[in-house]
Amino acid sequence: MRLRPHRRTLLAALVLAVVAGLCAAPAGAEVRHPRQQWLRDSTAGLFLHWGMFTAPRHLDCAAWESDVTGGGWSPDYWVDEARKLGASYIVLATFHSRLGYARPWPSQIPGSCSTRRDFLGELVDAGKAKGVRVILYMTDDPQWHNEQGVETLDSAAYSAYKGRQVDLTTRAGFGMYSYDLFFEVMARYQDLAGFWIDNDNEYWEQNRLYEQIREQRPSWLLSNNNEDTPIMDTVSNEQKTGMTPAYDYPQAAWTPMPRLVEADYKLPTTGDWWYDGGSHPVDFRLSTGRYVTNAGSSMKSLMAETPMVNGRFPPQQEEFNAFMSTWVPPIEASLRGVEGGGYMYGGLQPGFWNDGAHGVVTVERGAAPSTGVQYVHVVTRPSTDQVRLRDDGHRVTRVSDLRTGERMRFSQSGGYLTILGITRWDDYDTVFKVETAGRQGFYDGLKATATASRDGHPAAALVDGSHEVYWDSGATLPVSVTLDLGRVRKAAYLAVSQREWSPTYARETFGRPEDSARIKDYRVYASDDGRHWGGPVRAGAMRSARGTQIVDLGELRARYLKLEVLNTWAGPQAPRFFRELRIDEIRVAGGRPLSFGEPAPLEAEHRHRSGAARLDPCQACSGHAQVTGLGGGARNAIAYRDVTVAAAGDYRLQIDHTAAAPTSLKVAVNGAAPVEVRVPGDNPDVPLSTALPVPLKAGANTITLFSDAAKGPGVDRLAVAPLPPASYVPKTTMTVEPGGLQWAGPGRQTMKVSARLRLDADDALDRVRLAPVAPAGWTVEGAPAAAASMRLGQTLEGTWTLTSPAGQDVTPADIPVTAAFEVLSRAGTVTRQVRVRPRPADRVFMREAEDSRNGLGSAGITSCSPCSGGQKVRNLGGAPDAFVLFEDVVVPEARQYTLFIDFTVNGQRSYFVSVNGGAPVEVKVSGAGNNTPYTTTVPVTLRAGANTVKLYNDTEAAPDLDRISLG
Repeated sequence: MRLRPHRRTLLAALVLAVVAGLCAAPAGAEVRHPRQQWLRDSTAGLFLHWGMFTAPRHLDCAAWESDVTGGGWSPDYWVDEARKLGASYIVLATFHSRLGYARPWPSQIPGSCSTRRDFLGELVDAGKAKGVRVILYMTDDPQWHNEQGVETLDSAAYSAYKGRQVDLTTRAGFGMYSYDLFFEVMARYQDLAGFWIDNDNEYWEQNRLYEQIREQRPSWLLSNNNEDTPIMDTVSNEQKTGMTPAYDYPQAAWTPMPRLVEADYKLPTTGDWWYDGGSHPVDFRLSTGRYVTNAGSSMKSLMAETPMVNGRFPPQQEEFNAFMSTWVPPIEASLRGVEGGGYMYGGLQPGFWNDGAHGVVTVERGAAPSTGVQYVHVVTRPSTDQVRLRDDGHRVTRVSDLRTGERMRFSQSGGYLTILGITRWDDYDTVFKVETAGRQGFYDGLKATATASRDGHPAAALVDGSHEVYWDSGATLPVSVTLDLGRVRKAAYLAVSQREWSPTYARETFGRPEDSARIKDYRVYASDDGRHWGGPVRAGAMRSARGTQIVDLGELRARYLKLEVLNTWAGPQAPRFFRELRIDEIRVAGGRPLSFGEPAPLEAEHRHRSGAARLDPCQACSGHAQVTGLGGGARNAIAYRDVTVAAAGDYRLQIDHTAAAPTSLKVAVNGAAPVEVRVPGDNPDVPLSTALPVPLKAGANTITLFSDAAKGPGVDRLAVAPLPPASYVPKTTMTVEPGGLQWAGPGRQTMKVSARLRLDADDALDRVRLAPVAPAGWTVEGAPAAAASMRLGQTLEGTWTLTSPAGQDVTPADIPVTAAFEVLSRAGTVTRQVRVRPRPADRVFMREAEDSRNGLGSAGITSCSPCSGGQKVRNLGGAPDAFVLFEDVVVPEARQYTLFIDFTVNGQRSYFVSVNGGAPVEVKVSGAGNNTPYTTTVPVTLRAGANTVKLYNDTEAAPDLDRISLG
């Protein structure tokens, strides 16, 4: 599995644009097609990498085939194991660049390993008999042809077959060879289900391969790995990691519905994609979580297992398959033939819920977004006995446990569904069947305008009812969208469905930088006439999360609503997403569903009130009411006399409150001295949350709330849960500059260091302090950056000057920059290092390619353990914007220098080197393996002082770049 050079993205786009013109078909013609229905109905597939180099490695094709047959290979075994996983299809990857380019069928075309026995045909027939389709993997890549020291591609034999000289080790030659194989397979196997393409080859595109497949086999599917090619049916997202929680695979996906999307990932948590001789574990928690969350985003789980030479799976994989064969069937209705909930198909809101809970929602396909059955999948259970999630206007009539059929108690008000009294939890996915009676309260006939739009994506797309067209801000921020309700109406909340075209967090995929192009800071204004707006009715930060996001507006009447987006979560390190904003739909609701079941626990309106404390309506509050009148001391109070816990200890107390301006609240537990809590100001009709630790005794406790402020906050409800683990730290993003390993010259050195901390989670940070920690002998100028508290989306920044010890050269140092804070009164830290090393004596300049001072264009940073700084720049070349620009390359005098280029490469590639914008010089290099650093040199003439050095290749893929230096 491999990501191809970026240049082919552009080439594919050009070729497909020409083809689209010739065929008079729109670019998105393959988004929906009847041939896709069987895959849309499925939940999962089984990905099998199996070939000559499956351990124990075979270097002879006939010997490998003999051992396969002698070992008892059976197609029915693979089909039966797929069915245990709930897989509807198998992708067979044998013609793979790392597995000897083996063809498991008796091919008439020479060029690489081909078996006498028709393993592919047997598998297709066995699958057809049991309802499992087979898709054949095809690679575009010849570069690993001699990886094992033996040539696996036979250019001479293929040249004789073609009657012309063809070098299979080149992309063009290999493209011709594999092109012929596509047609051979189409002729031999009518019951095959399609091809899984591991990236495009230019020869295929130039010769209209995909169009011909469509003509000859119109029912077959085409899937492309890691790229959204319009003519393909499916986009596959390979091996995503780094999410929180780790199983929530869709957080790293970048393809919006209704495009068919796969998540292809390894079930063994370690090892290669193919059997390498090791016994690798399968993480049941991670794997089941991926299976469920992918279904919750309408993504198909393509799970890779590693068959041995005889076809059987290692024992730990067989064990997982056996487990799935009994675990899935009781909840199959919630996973098969459904769509992801919270997106274009309607549904409750997925993601992070109360008290540490996390999960997704699926909805029955075919039902309108306003009706039908939904399934709430609680993958991470809360620390309490209830689950609380946004209802997005769906009125709930019944909730039951899908596994047991038990009818569940629930409460619905204030825009939330709360499922109560849960006592039975599945280890991996507790599923609740939620029956609804329609989605209520949304207005039709809205009109939308925007202060900026990209051509072809006007603001009208925001209110057209379709998630397949969208508004694009045209890289303009801040930007405003104005909604016209037609007349003055109640406005309870906005439901904002942003385009799911970016991950939810900053990451890199195969060296390509990605980030969340979602709304961060926003303001909402209201007006009766569209001219007089006043101050914002809401202001805050929106979570970087998938699914529809809700902006509560409280008790509001207006004709016009303006959503002003100040910025997005994406940073400049990901230029494709930075300052970009796309929104599918914005809906406006005039009210919220209210159930007539039992109230949610610990609502303020059902507790004892004293003094001026009184009950007031609050449509956005739990129970549609709140208690106000607090302020002026303890005589005006709310007393909760029945806060019950099973065991004595410290607990997390969450207070949902309202306030128009900043104020405070005091909390007294069981008559102890009260603790003061700061309450931020916002819309007085919309509750916010503040949490604090409190000691509780076993049994009933009394918690009293009052305020010494002149006007205290309103109180909606309390929620009590165990404290999170002591190691818990809310998700943050911390960046430090300079980034990358720093090379210091001789003598005493001074460097400027800056840092930025951003809070990415709902839990607040208190007493925040950000500063570097100087190594022994170093000095720091500049005070720590500090904040009393930080909430979602807020940032803290600081800059300092660090100076090394006097009278000596710099010695190796790792300088920590640390953010220290409190979370629920417990200390926490986040640290990033500035790594400094002495520059070699024979160099006058040295800088890493990944240094934050460099310009990377669309290239990206990836890990490289043997590289000098543990990283390198990947995806260089293939386009004018894929370069590395080294600025401020300072030398002491004008003269010719030797430029040392440290790189990794597999095969032959070249850089172009331009100094100070001058004529480029081509530097050709070669190597074996992308994990082996090499060095090449080129003479350059520099002026005294600052210079620029640019490495690029506008038309072809360039080597990966580790660093440069001058001598």
